[in-house]
Amino acid sequence: MLSDEITLIAGAYKKRKRLGRGRGTGHGKTCGRGHKGSGSRAGSFARPTYEGGQMPLFRRMPKRGFNNANFAKRYEIVNVAQLEKFFSDGAVIDVQQLVAANLIDNAGSRVKILGDGELTKKLEVVAHKFSRAAEQKISDCGGTVKIVA
Repeated sequence: MLSDEITLIAGAYKKRKRLGRGRGTGHGKTCGRGHKGSGSRAGSFARPTYEGGQMPLFRRMPKRGFNNANFAKRYEIVNVAQLEKFFSDGAVIDVQQLVAANLIDNAGSRVKILGDGELTKKLEVVAHKFSRAAEQKISDCGGTVKIVA
């Protein structure tokens, strides 16, 4: 087969829209932006929920009931596989150590240790919460688990 016989799959490559190149293109003059208004000008941005000045849906809907968002306890999660990777045998691991190892964002956050992965090192882990699997894996290796008050 010769190179001039090769045909592209229809629709594989779409031509880019050339704006402002005359009426014959269908995208001349206003370039598909219409006349005036914020959408016609550079730098315009309307958030997805904006309804053109109409009272937004989330303000029209009645608000009832309890919302736990302000009261929920959020935990940063660390798996035992990460403890295995970042800490040496016999290490004492607390929130400050986890921050230093970049496993959690800041020292003020609550930490929960989960049991994903394998653990072979004896570690003393201090955190706010532990899953049953994590507790089991840490204690099976001879390590200890302490819960922060």
